Amino acid sequence: MAMGTDLALVRLLQLASPALPIGMYSYSQGMERAVEDGWIATEADALEWLSGVLERGLGRVDLPVLARLHAAWAADDAGAVAHWSRRLQACRETSELRAEDRQTGQALARLLDALGVARAAAWTRDPAATLANGFALAAVEWDIDQRGALLGYAWGWLENQILCAVKLVPLGQVAGQRLSLELAARLPAQVERALALADADIGGSAFGLALASARHETQYSRLFRS
Repeated sequence: MAMGTDLALVRLLQLASPALPIGMYSYSQGMERAVEDGWIATEADALEWLSGVLERGLGRVDLPVLARLHAAWAADDAGAVAHWSRRLQACRETSELRAEDRQTGQALARLLDALGVARAAAWTRDPAATLANGFALAAVEWDIDQRGALLGYAWGWLENQILCAVKLVPLGQVAGQRLSLELAARLPAQVERALALADADIGGSAFGLALASARHETQYSRLFRS
């Protein structure tokens, strides 16, 4: 039992790692524009921005949908998988955010297919692919439980966003670690809330994120794809 649990944890760390070759490092989710416009200029600004996106976006949309995708893959319910992946795509408020989710989702599906996860093959070119969909499939295949999958997904998102802030604001490495400590402590509560949400309660919007993402589409000089 202990060896199985340890292996699932190791696989979760692999899945949440920034070294996973799906290109997440190239997306800032609108943060690049927010920095360009002066909305994020300090560590405190970055904390406020990420807190808002976590509370109003990730925690209310991505995490509860991921929980349902995990359950759908565990039940081998192809219809439910397609439904929830499409619903997550529909929640993306800009073309860049939709493209990011589709591209990273397809990239993760290609990786899983190459690693021998047969059910991933159908999603390598599917326009409804999402990162959460591939993440849920990998979690089920690698015996990662639902709560662990949500925590790992949330941590992967947070780590990538903090790395973006460190590069863009810019912030020092110590400031990045302070942000990690502060925001990571909030992830368990976000996961618990996500697991408790009814289907009808899934949904959220961070207006600043949507606006920054839309403006990023026409930003003249860019380091990131979103």
